Amino acid sequence: MGTAADTALTFRDATAADVDALVELIESAYRGESSRTGWTTEADILHGQRTDREGVLEVVEAPDSRLLTVEREGRIVACCQLEHRGDNAYFGMFAVSPALQGAGLGRTVIAEAERQARESWGVTEMHMTVITVREDLIAWYERRGYRRTGRTTPFPYGDERFGIPQRDDLEFELLVKELA
Repeated sequence: MGTAADTALTFRDATAADVDALVELIESAYRGESSRTGWTTEADILHGQRTDREGVLEVVEAPDSRLLTVEREGRIVACCQLEHRGDNAYFGMFAVSPALQGAGLGRTVIAEAERQARESWGVTEMHMTVITVREDLIAWYERRGYRRTGRTTPFPYGDERFGIPQRDDLEFELLVKELA
């Protein structure tokens, strides 16, 4: 039996019909007890929602944005947002099913996202923001070629659409990767 990374995957752009399944996937990867199955959980630093139907639908329908959806055996197992921003693309809303984390699927998805952004838009950099206290996650991105910039933006405290913070030191740092 193969790993999650080498089992046949289908990459496609999300449609409005996928929104509920995508919200469920994203929530399962980051919030609540189900997220503890994988290693990407934010359950100890944020409660409440990670996203909602409106937020996902907005990404799906935005003209310069795509929500790359990854299926295996007809089931959505991963996703990521790609947004065209001039000479760079923004990578966000990345989620891998907690039961499949640690088997190389995330590595496969991010490589495909970078390839598609480079080929579709001719961008030279991929940008993303990560909560700075997520050192394990930042280290994972660094192993994929992303570098810390030291440029931070505040966490949107008080806006429960992004979760309910459990600590007062949250901020986002911009990570950048040059795309060959």
